[in-house]
Order: sequence, then structure tokens, then C-alpha cells
Amino acid sequence: MTSIIQPAAPQIAPFMPPRAVATPGCVLAINGGSSSIKFAVYTTGNPPARTLVGQVERIGRQGAALSAKDAAGQVIEESPLEAADHPAAAEALIQWLRQHLDGAVITAIGHRVVLGGVRLSEHQRITDEVLAELRRTVPVDLAHLPREIALIEAFGRGFPGVPQVACFDTAFHQDLPTVAKLLPIPRRFYDAGIRRFGFHGLSYAYLLEDLRRVAPIEAAGRVIFAHLGSGASMAAVHGGKPIDTSMAFTPTAGLVMGTRPGDFDPGLLVYLMREQQLTPDEMDSFLNTQCGLLGVSETSSDMRDLIARRGSDARAADAVALFCYQARKWIGSYAAAMGGLDAVVFSGGIGEHSAPARAEICAGLDFFGLRIDAEKNAAGDALISGSTSAVAVRIIPTDEESMIARITSQVVGLTGTTGTALLDEGAN
Repeated sequence: MTSIIQPAAPQIAPFMPPRAVATPGCVLAINGGSSSIKFAVYTTGNPPARTLVGQVERIGRQGAALSAKDAAGQVIEESPLEAADHPAAAEALIQWLRQHLDGAVITAIGHRVVLGGVRLSEHQRITDEVLAELRRTVPVDLAHLPREIALIEAFGRGFPGVPQVACFDTAFHQDLPTVAKLLPIPRRFYDAGIRRFGFHGLSYAYLLEDLRRVAPIEAAGRVIFAHLGSGASMAAVHGGKPIDTSMAFTPTAGLVMGTRPGDFDPGLLVYLMREQQLTPDEMDSFLNTQCGLLGVSETSSDMRDLIARRGSDARAADAVALFCYQARKWIGSYAAAMGGLDAVVFSGGIGEHSAPARAEICAGLDFFGLRIDAEKNAAGDALISGSTSAVAVRIIPTDEESMIARITSQVVGLTGTTGTALLDEGAN
């Protein structure tokens, strides 16, 4: 942490090309996870159109595989591959892409980067200086940044000379009100840049844009976006501007998650470190891999497993109840922060696919006038609120790769504009 607690340096300026790139080609979007790499290829049109999508799964585990679909959604690849770690998976993916681009030229590569730290707050081209800053920021996010840096380096080797862009999850939240950014620690740390950063920003940028398309009046009002998956967070947005978000200085904060605890008594952390004699690195691993739904249930971090078992397993039932209870509390607190509520948008693996979780989260919120329709919810309809509900409740599948492609095209000048109000406003 000593490398982070220092006076904030001037922000590294985003890359501004002298002219638009004229060479026709495509944009490659890379979204690296803890054991996966999602990828998608887009045209450089306005807006970009997806031509290829896929993922490498189970990296570092037995049964690693690559799957891909074409623009029509037809499966074109399902095969095992050697992927002992993310660099090895990236090398295999690069070789596969070279064989399946049908002559198209990759003219830019965009990477989802979870955290830019104190100095990197805007989407920008990746330079040696940016990479050095990301390496200095690694101690803040050991769970994500090392893998993301490894992917940037691997694709830089695989496609030499092709510009790469860092698309920061934190960029969406950079203009949070000061009261939401402040953490209740000595002010000198805030002055050094320690604050609430917020995460899942690419997802929230996409969800806000899509809500503007389908329900512009709701999007201009008081909205809570719930990105619920193995990593879970919420964001309060009022008038199209972020007001607050549940994750804080790191993605470990906020709601209970698959293997992360979310918010809990900081004194307990000190107690556990003393009693278990844990080093900081051991505590970091404990918080990110052993807690959350997995820790409470002692069997699984997957909501699908827990819901299936809760009838016969009290620990699984407790984990589901805790997740839904906490999510309901965050909705209530954000409605209070915004002075009311016009819409709730569910997304992420749990938010999009778990009707029981959505129903339990919304149960008891009818004092807001929020009522969901059981049949619509069970069917996974786009609008699941009932006809008498004063609050719209929606399901919007997120698409971080699409947002990565749009941001990348804008940053390197492949399109003069993204054609979206959201990105024209700086994605905030």
C-alpha cells in the first residue's frame, strides 16, 4: 500500500490521435475474468457491429475450452485447449483468432481494466507509462490487475503495433458526489487519492444507455442498477448521473458476493488477522476466495446451486437469504439517498437469470409502490413489474464487450463519434 499513499500526480492524459485511423478493420474486445477470457470482434462502423463472440473458460483448471459463435449466433468452435494460466490462454486465443478472422485486420484492441487507481480515471490508450501505473496499482487489486496486465502484454506481443485501450470500470463513477466518495478515515488519505472508486462501470454504462433507448423517462429519473453475479454491486443514478455505488476502494466492498464478504465490521478483520496470524496477502486471499456465499454455505458460491439445495440444506438457505436481504437493504438505502425511486434494473448472472432471487429481493418493497408480476418474473420478461407498480422493474442483459468496442473505437479515432449520448458525455 505504500506505493499508493502518496501525493496524487497529474492525471495521465487520454490518447488523442492526430487523425482518424483510415485502415478498414475490426476492433477486438477482451474481458478477462478470474478463470475466463470473454472476447468479441466488432466492425469499425458507427455503431460497431459484432461479427464474432466467444470465451475461454476454466483457465488453470482441468477441462479448459474455447467456444465461439458467429454474427448469427451459430456455434463455430467448441474445443479443449491448453490453458494453464491467462498468458497461455491468451496465446491460444490469439492463434485461433488469426485463423478465423477471414482476412479482417484487427486495428484496435480494448481491454476491460477493473481499476485505474488514483491516477488513471479515464479510458485511454495503453502506453508504457500507463502500464507502469497499472503495475504500481496492483497491491490495491490483487484479484484482477495482475491477470489484466498479463492479457495486455500477451495481446501486445500477439498483435505488435496495434493500439490497445484500457477501458476502466472506475470511469463511470469518477464524478460521484464528494459525500459518496469520502471514506470515514483520516482526511490525509482522501487527499492522497484513497476514496470510493466504484466498479462494474462498463456494465452500468451499457445498462444506462439501453434504458435510455427503451424507457427514456425512467432513465432520466431515479434508477437503481443491480449488477448481481459472482461479483455483485449496485449503483444509484439520478438524472443520468451516478449518485452512489456499493463497491468502494476495492471490489471487495458492498453487497455479499460469491466468494467476497462485502461490507462487514473492520474490527473483525483486525481480530481475524491476530487470531489466525494472517499476513496481509493471506487476508487478501481469505477475503476474496473464502467468504461470501461460499463461506456462509460451506458448499458453493453459485446461486443456482444454493437455491436448488436450500430446501434440504439450512446453510444454503442462509446464504440465499443473506444475499437477498442485503440487496433489499441497498435498494432501500439508495432510494432514500435519491429521495425516491422510479426504476430498478436487474443484470448480471443472478440478476438476469434467477427469478427466485429477484422475487425475494423485491419482497417487502411494496411500501415504495414496487410490485413485481410473478408470472412475468418467472418468464424472465424484460419488464417484470406489475400493472399497479409505481416503480418499473426491468431485466436488461449487460454487454460489457459492446461497450469496450465503442470506447476503444472512440479513443483511437476509428469513428469520429460513438453515436451515443452516454459516451459523448464521457461515460459518466
